[in-house]
Amino acid sequence: MNSKQQAQRPVRRPRIVVMGGGTGLSVMLRGLKEQPLDITAIVTVADDGGSSGILRSELQMPPPGDIRNVLTSLADVEPLLSEMLSYRFKSGNGLAGHSLGNLILAAMTDISGDFVTAVRELGRVFAVRGRVYPAAKEGIILHAEMEDGTIVTGESNIPEYGGKIKRIFLEPAEVEALPEAVLAIQRADAILLGPGSLYTSLLPNLLVPQLAEAVVASSAVKMYICNVMTQPGETDGFSVGDHLQAVYDHVGSHLFDYVLVNSGHIPETVQKRYAEEGAAPVRLDLEEFACRHCTIIADTFVKYGTYLRHDTEKLSEHINRLVGDWMMRKG
Repeated sequence: MNSKQQAQRPVRRPRIVVMGGGTGLSVMLRGLKEQPLDITAIVTVADDGGSSGILRSELQMPPPGDIRNVLTSLADVEPLLSEMLSYRFKSGNGLAGHSLGNLILAAMTDISGDFVTAVRELGRVFAVRGRVYPAAKEGIILHAEMEDGTIVTGESNIPEYGGKIKRIFLEPAEVEALPEAVLAIQRADAILLGPGSLYTSLLPNLLVPQLAEAVVASSAVKMYICNVMTQPGETDGFSVGDHLQAVYDHVGSHLFDYVLVNSGHIPETVQKRYAEEGAAPVRLDLEEFACRHCTIIADTFVKYGTYLRHDTEKLSEHINRLVGDWMMRKG
């Protein structure tokens, strides 16, 4: 192949797998989809509250809420259509509290007979930039063993208990991962965990045995995007290092090459508002990272609005750069 042919050969987009659930993952994906990346999102299926919990219980389907949020964030459609997917009915017997996207996913699951097919088809209809897979073929039940020995059952109940979490575990323990999700991890150039609720959105993905094994075995660059604020009932008083230790305690292995953390100032007025809800900024304990075999990427990753959110544009630029650098070093 001559130099001209080489120059014309298309460059493969880096394959990036993002694992998590909840609002944090969806917010970050809105920025990542604008980068030249081939995105696969693997989303937890442990949700048992609200509209998702009702549909899960009544229709015997995996919870659709986190999946719907991710599909919406990756959709390449008019803003009004994305807003329609997220629309939540405020009244109506049997409708109040349900989001339209959840109901559409429930309908497509009933039509196709399969939740995974329903997710795939809705992604096609809404021109999703990337692929979205549930972490498992079925909904899972999340349990937490607390420091006082109590076992709390249900994703929505765990933060409400108010104690310190010792460990979480799944039912069934040997839940089967989606083969497409395992393959995506095996082919990935980069694997991201977070942001999101540590025990109820992030770790459930890594407790699916086949997913955890694939992540540990992967030679991809692995990144953890740490939350900006602690979460009441889950990570009270946690530092960045505490978040990492919780992951390593559950997976039993060192995972991350990079940890992305917010080092930007959070105004006292904002901190005070969050403190009323029991949340505080996650402590950046740099001195602990010398022995953790990972590199800290600290920047002002936070934006202020009604709530604190990650600056998705800046975060995505850092991720894209780190993935590109890693691939160049690997040749």
